[in-house]
Amino acid sequence: MTTTPLPAPLRRADTPPVVYPIRQAPPIADAAYLASLKKVAQFYVVTAFLALFIGVMIGPLQALNYGGINLYDHPVLKALLKSYYQGLSLHGVLNALVFTQFFISGWLLYLPVRDLGARINMRFAWFTYLLMTAGLLMAAVPLLLNRSTLLYTFYPPMEGDALFYIGAAVMVGSSLLVAGQVVLTWWNWKKANPGKVTPLVAFMSVATWMMWSVASLGLILEMLGMLIPWSLGLYRGVDPLLSKTLFWWTGHAIVYFWVLPAYISWYAFIPRQAGGRTVSEPLTRLVFVLFLLNSTPVGIHHQYADPNISNLWKTIHMFLTFLIAVPSLLTAFSVTASLEDAARARGGRGLFGWITRLPWGNAIFSAQVLAMISFILGGAGGIVNANASFSPVVHNTAWIPGHFHITVGTATTLTFMGVALWFIPHLTGKRVPSMKVASVAVWTWFVGMMLFALGMHWEGLLGVTRRAQISATAQDIYQAANLAVPKALTAASGIILFVSAVLYFSVLFRMLLSRRMDNAEVTTPIPYSEAISPAGENLAAASPLVRATEPLLAYWVLAFLLVLLMYGPVLARLLSNLQLVPGWRLY
Repeated sequence: MTTTPLPAPLRRADTPPVVYPIRQAPPIADAAYLASLKKVAQFYVVTAFLALFIGVMIGPLQALNYGGINLYDHPVLKALLKSYYQGLSLHGVLNALVFTQFFISGWLLYLPVRDLGARINMRFAWFTYLLMTAGLLMAAVPLLLNRSTLLYTFYPPMEGDALFYIGAAVMVGSSLLVAGQVVLTWWNWKKANPGKVTPLVAFMSVATWMMWSVASLGLILEMLGMLIPWSLGLYRGVDPLLSKTLFWWTGHAIVYFWVLPAYISWYAFIPRQAGGRTVSEPLTRLVFVLFLLNSTPVGIHHQYADPNISNLWKTIHMFLTFLIAVPSLLTAFSVTASLEDAARARGGRGLFGWITRLPWGNAIFSAQVLAMISFILGGAGGIVNANASFSPVVHNTAWIPGHFHITVGTATTLTFMGVALWFIPHLTGKRVPSMKVASVAVWTWFVGMMLFALGMHWEGLLGVTRRAQISATAQDIYQAANLAVPKALTAASGIILFVSAVLYFSVLFRMLLSRRMDNAEVTTPIPYSEAISPAGENLAAASPLVRATEPLLAYWVLAFLLVLLMYGPVLARLLSNLQLVPGWRLY
């Protein structure tokens, strides 16, 4: 541990230095091993952003579609994308599945290993990356050939190519191999350090991987038990309701697999990047345990209109979904307090005046805090979606993708965009070529996404359906709905987001293609934040909350049991009354 005064740009000239102790990652003496660890994380992250780049370039077409502008029939685009639905499938899979999974796999492999000062099997780490990439390429072929235009949810009886389902299963399975390596590394550290408290970043990372291992089981069961054999012709039919239920076992919980890695940065790094401290390590640990336990048994709130699932289970899942608001509200309180601590250390005054003292011109900071703001709005919308009374009003309308774009599209994606501006330099020793351009990019991304969300929520409340080529629909159908303003907002958002993407990726690609300039361990260390209320290192002397949250393996087992309790009776009823239907090949 060392003590260092806050950097001068983070203080007013008339404010005396505030000295906080700074955690440092345990040193790794083996330079070749450290270089390989950084390289595999870099490959994951770069692959993620390449997928995001392609998906984002398709995104404005979706926004313009809901603005009533049809570009899919343009001859050039027609040669690349056969339909709006193929474009939507590519956009959803690349952004929501590929980008997030690759980034998180690199991010949450590297961070806990460094936090524990551990040594992992690098051959296995590289094998996992190559296997995940192979799964991506397998799934990409039928997507690009318009043979698996199934949209993000790929509900049967719409049937895709078997290669798509196999590739998707390989990708998900690869992420579980990363999870297994991280959990095993943590377990070995625990055995080698009895009586020690797990460092905070490693604790959050392990809890996230444990949650994902529980959440992903639904999709794995659907793929291996139903969709792959069905698409290979081994089954004469498939039960759409059973498949949909297994999908939403994973489909809602995956949102927390996307956002918890962002939470790790919000709790552990953003306070330091703002010039302050994490409020409470014990409270942070409680938040991640609550997410581990409650993230998965909530998916049936997506199925209020489905038959053969009793209202009792729908109601239970609704209330469990509402409970997710508890760790989210704890996060909002904790992170805001950390930011206020930073701003007041920089001379901020007044009830709200401290907000102006935060480093809004720094893209690393502003991207993540703007993402937090969007997640507050997304959380409010999520309460509407989960409510059995309100859900029928917005279900399957444009409201849903509007909501989705301020959760994964902003809260997660914008956080990862900001994180990449220090994480890639840390991994490569390269410098961000222009923080000003990056700052413009993240602010325009936020503005564009807020406009898109406003327009889509508005259109959804007026009855405009989701997953539809509205721009090719007879416009007199919607004339009575007074859609002119929300359509204009949505179309404008697509243009703004396109400009933002061009600016951001120009910075990112210039950085990646530049020469190595720095010793990254010195110039861009992992930006740990110290805590106002730390957990300490000795478990016996730690607070009751730290001792209560430390046994993650026990909570992992409990999370499995809760999912079996919440889904077992529902799945048993569906299995006892299977309704098999043949596949439907529309593309």
